[in-house]
Amino acid sequence: MEPGNETQISEFLLLGLSKKIELQPLIFVLFLSMYLITVFGNLLIILAVSSDPRLHTPMYFFLSNLSFVDICFTSTTIPKMLKNIQTENKVITYGGCITQIHFFLLFATMEIFLLTVMAYDRFVAICHPLHYTIIMNPRACGLLALMSWMMSVLNSLLQSLMVLCLSFCTDLEIPHFFCEITQVVQLACSDTLLNDMVLYFASVLLGSVSLTGILYSYSRIVSSIQRISSAQGKYKAFSSCASHLSVVSLFYCTALGVYLSSGTTHSSQSSATASVMYTVITPMLNPFIYSLRNKDLRRALRRIIGMALYTGQLSLH
Repeated sequence: MEPGNETQISEFLLLGLSKKIELQPLIFVLFLSMYLITVFGNLLIILAVSSDPRLHTPMYFFLSNLSFVDICFTSTTIPKMLKNIQTENKVITYGGCITQIHFFLLFATMEIFLLTVMAYDRFVAICHPLHYTIIMNPRACGLLALMSWMMSVLNSLLQSLMVLCLSFCTDLEIPHFFCEITQVVQLACSDTLLNDMVLYFASVLLGSVSLTGILYSYSRIVSSIQRISSAQGKYKAFSSCASHLSVVSLFYCTALGVYLSSGTTHSSQSSATASVMYTVITPMLNPFIYSLRNKDLRRALRRIIGMALYTGQLSLH
């Protein structure tokens, strides 16, 4: 078919996770529950960090940014999916699909940058403790966050604008629960070589740079911890980065699992199901990982929950 702009489309069809009608109520309840837990849990993290002066440190500054990104990340895809299930309508507009691609890539890229920056923060804190406050000063933290946002916006803007340049045929069914960029590009009639090259280059560059930075930081951290003489000192140093290491492992293992499963099964439906892990499960578990492993954060969360319960009791009286 000749590439061109002659095909003017107005909508796509999101096939979702399952075509079985009897499973739709279960999927709706399950994803609504996970979405509410994700939003509520990450909002609690943000409130705890912002309300407790003892948590006004670089580590918690980046953690609150991560929680905000996790809320936005899931909000990009899940509400539309829930609406489609409830209304039994699989349609997403062309503009809505491009918008979803843009914001999904934005927050996914931001998640990668934040995990990398948080690894660097732990590296400075453990390997250069005497210079930590000088290196990770508020200005430096702000610049790191700003650069992460700028790079994420540029990447998502480039990718989504390139999708806008494609022409589409009559087959507009996306075997996914959101407009996943690779699935949308595959539906195009026009030449997608440039799109594929840019997407592959961006994925490899972002993934390799981020993972290399994280692995380097933790190799230096492990080396520094081994030089600590006391067992208590080793435990304290390790516990300060255990939560972040757990989140990094969860994010990269699930993302890698999606990549490998899609490459071996050659099933778009299997890939959509597997992608639930890093798009929904990981953002939902992040608040639990950090709150369970961090006593300062647990104390702040207990204070907020206690105040909320006390306020609720007063309103009842």
